[in-house]
Amino acid sequence: MAALDGNFRVYGTQGLRVVDASVFPRIPGFFIVSAVYMIAEKAADVILADARR
Repeated sequence: MAALDGNFRVYGTQGLRVVDASVFPRIPGFFIVSAVYMIAEKAADVILADARR
């Protein structure tokens, strides 16, 4: 029942990724900006790794 795969790609589309707070199934605490920064860093690593292939 997820909208994204593990590489931030949206199921059912090509070339579309989502990298924001909506990737979390539950809101991670009260200070969400730290979690958003961490997910953005992870997404950047995943996108760059895919671009190198």
